[in-house]
Amino acid sequence: FRLAIETHREDPELAQRYVDIARRVAMAAKVRLPTEYRRLVCRHCKSFILPGVGSRVRIKQRREPHVVITCLKCGKHMRIPLRRREN
Repeated sequence: FRLAIETHREDPELAQRYVDIARRVAMAAKVRLPTEYRRLVCRHCKSFILPGVGSRVRIKQRREPHVVITCLKCGKHMRIPLRRREN
């Protein structure tokens, strides 16, 4: 994923290829990708979504505060709930 982030500006297709390879390796090894990497992949179209470039990130305050990540390729939303830290 680090290579995908670094090469995304010059060659977005190569960055997508890096992400596809990382996902396939994780699936073959039956290992879950870490949360910070899973959030960089659209759950619907499986494209690499770099925040601010391939996706739009908004914070919503309805009912419970949550982050909404919108994929700019397919238009689907991913919602991530925000929880308060307990002291």
